[in-house]
Amino acid sequence: MKKALTASVSHTEETIKELRADRQFAVAYLKAALEELDDPNNRAAGLLALRDVAEAYGGLGMVAEQAGISREALYRSLSPKGNPTLKTLLAVLKSVGMRLSVEPENHAPA
Repeated sequence: MKKALTASVSHTEETIKELRADRQFAVAYLKAALEELDDPNNRAAGLLALRDVAEAYGGLGMVAEQAGISREALYRSLSPKGNPTLKTLLAVLKSVGMRLSVEPENHAPA
């Protein structure tokens, strides 16, 4: 006897719901994801996380309008193979109420 499959919830939809509900989680999520931009093999994770945050805080259409770029350009920039300019990255962060900051990297002394 086969077990009936039930409908599942999209991981992305649940993530966006959590990001929307908890601003501190959104900040931590994005901070961790942006660290992935340093790794060319995992850069897509950082871009997709920024896209999730943009979706959670207004949607890509509104964020693109506030950032002064087309929605299509924003989708391309925040796709797994995207390569957003610094201007786009800063504009997206500003439109979701965040900003870019710098912290020292934790290197072991040589």
